[in-house]
Amino acid sequence: MASVPSLASSVEQRVADALASALPEAGAADPLLRRSDRADFQANGILALAKKAKANPRELATTVVEGIPTGDLIREIEVSGPGFLNITITDRAIVETLAARAADDRLGVPLSPSAGTTVIDYAQPNVAKEMHVGHLRSAVIGAAMVEILEFTGETVVRRHHIGDWGTQFGMLIQYLLEHPHELDHKSEEEVSGEEAMSNLNRLYKASRALFDSDEEFKTRARARVVDLQAGEPETLALWQRFVDESKIYFYSVFDKLDMDIQDPDVVGESGYNDMLVETCELLEQSGVAVRSNGALCVFFDEYKGPDGNPTPLIVRKSDGGFGYAATDLSAIRDRVGNLKADTLIYVVDARQSLHFKMVFETARRAGWLNDEVKAVQLAFGTVLGKDGKPFKTREGETVRLVDLLDEAIDRAATVVREKAQDLSEAEIGERAVQVGIGAVKYADLSTSAARDYKFDLDQMVSLTGDTSVYLQYAYARIQSILRKAGEAKPAAHAEVALAPSERALGLHLDQFGELVAEAAAEYAPHKLAAYLYQLASFYTTFYSECPVLKAETPEQVENRLFLCELTARTLSKGMSLLGIRTPEKL
Repeated sequence: MASVPSLASSVEQRVADALASALPEAGAADPLLRRSDRADFQANGILALAKKAKANPRELATTVVEGIPTGDLIREIEVSGPGFLNITITDRAIVETLAARAADDRLGVPLSPSAGTTVIDYAQPNVAKEMHVGHLRSAVIGAAMVEILEFTGETVVRRHHIGDWGTQFGMLIQYLLEHPHELDHKSEEEVSGEEAMSNLNRLYKASRALFDSDEEFKTRARARVVDLQAGEPETLALWQRFVDESKIYFYSVFDKLDMDIQDPDVVGESGYNDMLVETCELLEQSGVAVRSNGALCVFFDEYKGPDGNPTPLIVRKSDGGFGYAATDLSAIRDRVGNLKADTLIYVVDARQSLHFKMVFETARRAGWLNDEVKAVQLAFGTVLGKDGKPFKTREGETVRLVDLLDEAIDRAATVVREKAQDLSEAEIGERAVQVGIGAVKYADLSTSAARDYKFDLDQMVSLTGDTSVYLQYAYARIQSILRKAGEAKPAAHAEVALAPSERALGLHLDQFGELVAEAAAEYAPHKLAAYLYQLASFYTTFYSECPVLKAETPEQVENRLFLCELTARTLSKGMSLLGIRTPEKL
């Protein structure tokens, strides 16, 4: 692989060198380069420098311009306003840089020089419970961050911290013990996720009803919790049946979401049981946690309840039971000590922010997190209905994730069928899944994670506007042009003059690596989504203004085909980092 410096970084270097020689005393100065609608780039750094050096900014700008060579990279520079530099680069530089990107499998995107090991905790469903729309965001955002970070060279360990432990299992296990055939399967064939979930739902409702109405069953169920926590073999074996049945269901949902979830990555709350006692001892011995009314607590001056008293983090309850904090702190110890992570990312609902602030601060006080090892909550907002209120069914129930995905696929099938020219029914069905699931993921990822977003399927599968369908159609249109090209092959011709929309497209293509690096550093997949939408928009303008196969000369045809092909590769790579497919035909 060959990493290709972007045009922006090359221009920045030239301006920085000229600044350094015009004002040696200023040291290394930032030219503050950005894209501009007046020229290709504008450098605004001279004003601040001139102020610092008590120089006239326009005079300094003129001196700097004299020190910048033009011809190969930079076509012209003009001083404008109080001392801005407007910089236009040569067509040749654009084409040669893009040709170098096209020659590389990674589109010339460099690996991060500071790559380390990140553990991402995402997609955390609960055992024996249906996945709902709230689980969507953690799964989609987490999976995109895994792909983006891996592409930059980071070693990523996936962790699905499923809810597979706790007092509710006493009730479920006791019921299964007394009704042993409730989780049996209808046949020896492979069990569908739907069947597994309906088994679990039925058992959950029946055991809940018994628990609420029969005092003796309630007593037996509570005693069963003690057996579970003590690791009594028969109880554990029944608990395992619930976990296994739930996994059949989870995996069917993740499969529908086109997500690859591997068994070793699923380490639920139960995975840290053996560490809980030691975690509490370490916290108590170091004085990080103290006993208060029989419970083991960590106190913080900055977090107070409505009564003005401090809100503690309860690590162990007064009855000896462990709370979420004990599990989360043990998981941090495991991820830092055993998995050797230097970054921990938790893709968790913003409503749990206080809990995670306290957990991270406790881990810092205990020395498990420090300047070398950081933990971040990638907090996400709520999924809202079209009415702007939290998304519920007409009956006021939480929306089942499976129903939502099926509906998205149905809507997408209608859109694909209307546009399809030479697709068979089977192909329409396959594309409908790719378009529908892509639409759901993109709607989530194109909004900043912290913001709430409206779940509006009509808009998500629309062919116009900021949707994945618009991007998928741009990609499919390019593939169609490449198929029709016949003898003409994509080839970069550095001597061909570029039209304005070709230049705009080329300059945007060149920014892909910088955008990926930014999305990785800020854990902001929405920045990559915005880049891809702009790319498709620039392509649409280019397509409407520049004939490709009917361009004036053979060289121009090949050069435009080259731009088409590089756009398609960039779209496809960027979309795959977001977990979205790009069908060749739509």
